[in-house]
Amino acid sequence: MISRATLEDVLALNSLVNLAYRGESSKKGWTTEEHLLGGVRITKDELIQSIQKTDTSILKYTEAEQILGCMMLVEKENALYLGMLTVSPDLQGGGIGKKMLKSAEIFAKEKGISKIEMTVISIRFELISWYERHGYVKTGETKPFPMDNPDFGEPKQYLEFIVMEKMMTDYSI
Repeated sequence: MISRATLEDVLALNSLVNLAYRGESSKKGWTTEEHLLGGVRITKDELIQSIQKTDTSILKYTEAEQILGCMMLVEKENALYLGMLTVSPDLQGGGIGKKMLKSAEIFAKEKGISKIEMTVISIRFELISWYERHGYVKTGETKPFPMDNPDFGEPKQYLEFIVMEKMMTDYSI
């Protein structure tokens, strides 16, 4: 089941996101950033702030009352920004990520938003290919990675983002 996260979910979300992206446990899944970044992916305070923002929704995927996936959706002026798409490392490749993407698309359509955009670290080729298989395209735009901001992690090499997007006119629910 996919539903909106609340403040009661912060501890479970924090654990899930950091386990999926950083540290030894993240290596069980294919979305790890451990080889690129040290430190934490997100803090409890950042999650609390995101949940409390009126333009931001964190959706969670649960089974048997356990949070197994999540993503952050930010309503912008002309697009829905999708970030922090997370699936438990032990369950990656089982379809949860696809369900989360579809939920983001339904969310965008319900809000009357015609485009979803995201940023992906440019050297995450397997992840970029996965998004492309789900209809997202590279825009050609790049954005700098915040190399000196520990809130984003501790880069182990030079990093930058590419911008990807999907027009909702390309997809019918």
